[in-house]
Amino acid sequence: SNRDLEQAADLDEVVTIELQNNDVITIDEAGIYVLSGTATDTTVIIDTGDEDKVQLVLDGIEVTNQDFPVVYVKSADKVFITTIRENQMVVTEIFRDDGDVKTDAVIYSKDDLTMNGVGSLQLVSTYGNGITCNDDLKITGGTYDITSAADSLEAHDSIRIYDGSIIINSAKDALHCENNDATAFIYISGGMLQINAADDAIHSSRVVQIDGGTIHIATCTEGIESTTIQINDGEIDIYATDDGINATALSTNDVLIEVNGGAITIDMAAGDTDGFDSNGDIVINGGKINVEATSSFDANGTAVLNGGEVTVNGVVMEQIIISQRRLGTKGH
Repeated sequence: SNRDLEQAADLDEVVTIELQNNDVITIDEAGIYVLSGTATDTTVIIDTGDEDKVQLVLDGIEVTNQDFPVVYVKSADKVFITTIRENQMVVTEIFRDDGDVKTDAVIYSKDDLTMNGVGSLQLVSTYGNGITCNDDLKITGGTYDITSAADSLEAHDSIRIYDGSIIINSAKDALHCENNDATAFIYISGGMLQINAADDAIHSSRVVQIDGGTIHIATCTEGIESTTIQINDGEIDIYATDDGINATALSTNDVLIEVNGGAITIDMAAGDTDGFDSNGDIVINGGKINVEATSSFDANGTAVLNGGEVTVNGVVMEQIIISQRRLGTKGH
């Protein structure tokens, strides 16, 4: 929405809150709230009507909690977290539950969440996720530095990145989007992502679509993994220890890797690895692809090169060659 894309908050009519130690601040009305100050074991809880919109403006906060989120959205239509200065949120221990709710992130939201602004936010989650959103998570601006023991950005319905600078160091997945209805998707149209992940860099159960942006995956197990993966534009470089781009049956969608544009560089670790691995089809219609790998392409279905430029280990390819060594032997 237009408001998602507004990076400057309207500060004419706001409620200002100075954070204090050992405090629980409950916001139960729609509005714009400006937070400032340094505190420990302090949580801002948003608990409004399901048609209310709340905007938190982070004006230089530093919060360190032991075992509970710094921001906890229990109920709202949508929450905006807007940075206007440098900010930091840290949770140092294992998260405690709120009744039957596993509050497993520094920012935990049951409803739609938009991150934007012109400032920065550092998140450290020593034992859990960085940000968890049960609905749609959007990042449209701002600078983020996220270190997490579990997923750095996790959403159930969608993760959508329009702009912003995002640095991620994750001991699990950097971006993870999944739900039981298999409707989850990740959409990236801009911004800069710099990722170090112990598991997947970008993982969605249904669709990953990339229309732009710069994505640098310095290390991961799987670079991009989903049922359907479509790359239309953007600059992507991946170093992976299993598969660079992997399409596998995580939902009822077509198992497909489709590249229509962009510049993709994949550098694979030695061993049982693939640059592109699809348990269905691979279709290259455009773009510039450079793969350094023992096995560059592996597909259980068809693999076709309709356009673009594909270079494998320094050789420009006229067609996609599926590794015969691996044909039909690998499926994740």
